[in-house]
Amino acid sequence: MSKTLKRYSDSDRMNHWFIAILFFLAALSGLAFFHPSLYFLNHLFGGGTWSRILHPLLGVLMFLGFILMFFRMVKYNLFNKDDRVWRKQSGRMLRGQVEPNLPVGKYNYGQKMVFWLMTLSLLALLITGVLFWQPWFAPIFSVEILRAAALIHAIAAWVLILTVLVHIYAAIWVKGTMRAMTQGSVTEEWAKTHHPLWYKEETGQK
Repeated sequence: MSKTLKRYSDSDRMNHWFIAILFFLAALSGLAFFHPSLYFLNHLFGGGTWSRILHPLLGVLMFLGFILMFFRMVKYNLFNKDDRVWRKQSGRMLRGQVEPNLPVGKYNYGQKMVFWLMTLSLLALLITGVLFWQPWFAPIFSVEILRAAALIHAIAAWVLILTVLVHIYAAIWVKGTMRAMTQGSVTEEWAKTHHPLWYKEETGQK
């Protein structure tokens, strides 16, 4: 039986699933307002009125959960010179050719990009969402500002949705990754193959 390494604490995993659940709820309630053909999604939340009430609250809760994760994970997601090596090999890896000797720490370049895209899109969603949050803040601003905020909000929402889809696909595609967020641990073989620098750090190797 393969030895395992602790990758995430119970609190990290609970927060991750808290954010994930709120993301899907906020996305579904928000898509209901994006186009008339998606209005039927309002029924999942008890109708249009309840969707409008719940959507911003779900978004704020999701952002608060992400802020907790951000401060715990940001130090592992700062770009460095080793990321250039991973980026150059990304085409091969997308074709299924795994390179076990890449200098990757806890997160690779692709994961760091996902982290920062989520951070920026969520920040944009929070700021613009507050601007046109009826009836609390919207009356303060001009129509032009509200229109611009709505446009930026929609773009940021699609960026976030696409980023999350890439995140989910990568987690399923790289065998053994889902275990990290379901059990909190990964096999040593997985760590050596995909995150060798992190593996050496965790096992005390130079």
